[in-house]
Amino acid sequence: LKTYLFRLAFNTIPDDWTHVGRVDPTEELELTFALKQQNSDLLEEILTLVSDPDSAQYGKHLTLEEVSSLVRPSELTQKVVHHWLQSHGITNCLTVRTRDFLQCTMTAEVAETLLPGSKFHRYIRDGHSLVRSSAPYSVHDDVHQHLDFVGGLHRLPPKGQDLNKASSNRKQKQSKAGVHLGVTPAILRARYNLTATDVGTAQNNSQAVAQFLEQYYSPADLAEFMGMYGRSFKHLSQVDRVVGTQGAGKAGLEASLDIEYIMSTGANISTWIFTNPGRHESQEPFLQWMVLLSNMSDLPWVHTISYGDDEDSLSTAYMMRINTEFMKAGVRGISLLFASGDSGAGCRHLGKEQNSFRPSFPASSPYVTTVGGTSFKNPFKVTYEVTDYISGGGFSNVFKMPDYQASAVDGYLKTVTATLPPQSYFNTSGRAYPDMAALSDNYWVVINRVPVPWVSGTSASTPVVGGMLSLINDQRLLKGLPALGFLNPRLYKLKGQALFDVTEGCHLSCLDEQVQGKGFCAAPSWDPVTGWGTPNYPALLAALLAE
Repeated sequence: LKTYLFRLAFNTIPDDWTHVGRVDPTEELELTFALKQQNSDLLEEILTLVSDPDSAQYGKHLTLEEVSSLVRPSELTQKVVHHWLQSHGITNCLTVRTRDFLQCTMTAEVAETLLPGSKFHRYIRDGHSLVRSSAPYSVHDDVHQHLDFVGGLHRLPPKGQDLNKASSNRKQKQSKAGVHLGVTPAILRARYNLTATDVGTAQNNSQAVAQFLEQYYSPADLAEFMGMYGRSFKHLSQVDRVVGTQGAGKAGLEASLDIEYIMSTGANISTWIFTNPGRHESQEPFLQWMVLLSNMSDLPWVHTISYGDDEDSLSTAYMMRINTEFMKAGVRGISLLFASGDSGAGCRHLGKEQNSFRPSFPASSPYVTTVGGTSFKNPFKVTYEVTDYISGGGFSNVFKMPDYQASAVDGYLKTVTATLPPQSYFNTSGRAYPDMAALSDNYWVVINRVPVPWVSGTSASTPVVGGMLSLINDQRLLKGLPALGFLNPRLYKLKGQALFDVTEGCHLSCLDEQVQGKGFCAAPSWDPVTGWGTPNYPALLAALLAE
């Protein structure tokens, strides 16, 4: 039998994972089968129509059932895949409402027979253990055409950013005399012009953060944070719903940051946390979350996610399919916000003396809103904002530039032609990001009951923007208007109106002769460092409430 090798971007296991040994043949694994969907081109057309404010279909979002009848795999695909699994004795499978994912448990021995070439091993990093295959897998030809990929074999969770020193890239700014302001909810509300009355009141509104690192938020820390920093506005001090299992153990900085800042910006709005399900060492937490979205008909309108991986470490087939999942959320009226990353333009060493920038995914997906980072010009006052040099940004090497941003990006490239990095470093025809930004530098976070300063990263700016979009959804829902959904087409039509344009500063990149650590630079209007800029809340509310 001819087998097709799914050898798209099989990467060896990164060095920071230690090999523990082969998995016992009788050990249970859970694998995720992504079945080929129907009508993904039609899905994209619908997404464009429901997200474009100039279209008659604007805001006419679909239900999960409608999405399901659109994308559900063909009867043939379902039959072939089920038969293939059953012929290997695999019967313990769960599906989702859209029928395009199957999650099956089987022993390692069965998995290795099902997917020739795969060899399951256990790996450990920072006390966290995972099961993955050390070699590429293959799938029989007749089945291959019905699958996008199999999850649980190769992708390892990326290393979390060290937010305390916000990655080694961050220079400490404590050297100056005087008291550094630091960012708190009150500072954010002052800078972005939110008043004490800018809090949620709609019954049918909610927001969520999704977290995939082995980290947990602590309810006690959240309550303490709100007690310290939330006194000037109406707020909630607890999460309404946790989806997944919150482990015990120490609270994580990232988890605390996300939840404390979405709930203090999107104040008084019901908030969910999607957290690591962690049932099986073979699961991929991010994929697990995507599968959940296809199985829940009632979801929060805004999700903020501080997660990313190098585009070049993922297979194109996998990223294309995840993009379709983002479109499925968008047509339902859900806004997905991703952090742009904390490595500036990034750097990939291609060979001797030869480098290029390194885009991050999902930041580089055309179907999500990507949020970059800024700092105060004067760290001792609420002043205007400049680039935070860690702010992730650049051009995708995989996804072409979407129509909604073509003229904005073209304008940037023409304006700064003289100072652009060499063309060999980036792909001018790729999806450019971020779309917008917010402060990402020197936040106060309460962790293990103690306020901690100097926390930085785009994982701070993303929930702040998410909270503001939730407040705008709140006002829209009160007026009987649909939720904002996929924001980018509308955001780019504003052409920077209602945002504070960031025009100073560059982000970091390759430390080499040619670019000397400098990536792209901010400029008037849109730029690949801060997008369109940071939200001026009352103006943005007015612009996005207009029908």
